[in-house]
Amino acid sequence: MKILAIDTATEACSAALYVDGEITSEYKLAPREHTQLILPMVDRLLTDAGLVVNQLDALSFARGPGAFTGVRIAAGIIQGLSYAAEIPVLPVSTLAAIAAGVYYQHGHKDVLSAIDARMGEVYWGAYHVEEDSIVLVDNELVCSVDNLPDQALKSWVGAGTGWSEYSESLKSRFNLDNDSIYENYLPSAETIVKLAVQDFKLNKQMSAHQAQPVYLRDNVAKKKANQ
Repeated sequence: MKILAIDTATEACSAALYVDGEITSEYKLAPREHTQLILPMVDRLLTDAGLVVNQLDALSFARGPGAFTGVRIAAGIIQGLSYAAEIPVLPVSTLAAIAAGVYYQHGHKDVLSAIDARMGEVYWGAYHVEEDSIVLVDNELVCSVDNLPDQALKSWVGAGTGWSEYSESLKSRFNLDNDSIYENYLPSAETIVKLAVQDFKLNKQMSAHQAQPVYLRDNVAKKKANQ
């Protein structure tokens, strides 16, 4: 199995290539440089592996939520590659990628993912993670901290930039201490490709046309689209 994944949805820019159980990746924290960085990252990974795009089994990308422009960059690149090479796509939630990354690195199974959405709001998702699956406990949403849904008592940890921007409010709301928070944790293509491999095995592939970005804040997306 060969899958390429990219992520440009947050401040980080990354690409990862899965080839028969081995993962190579590139990652750089570089706000506003994603358009300059992501395609060279992809080219280096494929060249080093001796592959071209049409030899891949699937493509994957961070489908959002996140920065509007960043989400569109990744979606556009993957859709273009998918159309050209006629291979399927596996979109992955950025919030799910944050939760899975915390599990892979630190072993926490119950993760409250939050990305700073500006305007006093967070992109939010509660997840339970196992070795071969990640379960969304409630719907992903965007809202103010005060309006977040309550969660059943578990050994939750918090992760993502939302926990940095709204630290005190979120800690108080969910009764977490500093040791239970990974406040600047960002998604990565390495985690995304791992989730894509799981989805591929479950036959969740889709066409480029079906692989749409997810903004959650629909009014902002529609406003941008009309400009």
